[in-house]
Amino acid sequence: MIFFVNMKYIFITGTPNSGKSTLAKKTAELIGGIHVDIDSWREELWQNKETRPWVDFFSNQDEKEYWNTTAPEQDWQNLVNQSEAFWPVILEKIKKIIATGRPAAFEAVNILPHLAKRDLPFDGIVLLNTSSDELLERLRARPRWGATEELQKIEALRFVEQAEFYKREAEKYEYKFFNNSREAEEYLSRLK
Repeated sequence: MIFFVNMKYIFITGTPNSGKSTLAKKTAELIGGIHVDIDSWREELWQNKETRPWVDFFSNQDEKEYWNTTAPEQDWQNLVNQSEAFWPVILEKIKKIIATGRPAAFEAVNILPHLAKRDLPFDGIVLLNTSSDELLERLRARPRWGATEELQKIEALRFVEQAEFYKREAEKYEYKFFNNSREAEEYLSRLK
């Protein structure tokens, strides 16, 4: 595994609305490369009959019922299952970008540490948002799923719970994790 020696590629994963996109854009500039938002591949994933059920999985749920009946461990397992279903397509597209030789910063919630450690020939970081108040503000500005204030509050709390699962995976697979994007940005800027 290459560890930030003449950093050319990096992945940024972590909780929703933690600042991954902004950090990936800044990192892409830092390395003179492109920002690759893997979420932008959702339409292609939806076209694939193998991955379509997982593209639609969360949106096909009644959100209030999902949050009220799904334990944090099961929510995490659903994210793991979705990520593993998407991974063959994501990995193939990452390989194509690497083949161009152009530096890139890849970001998505679906690049889970166990998948990255197994298959990516470069390192990455995990960005967590551990403040439900900060998350709520971000969800109000840019809703992900919850259309009401009540659902956005629940979503913010659940995403903070997800941070613990990401953190455990980061520690297990020896990836750096950060609780805010400023610390992560400072860390990455020192590694160029």
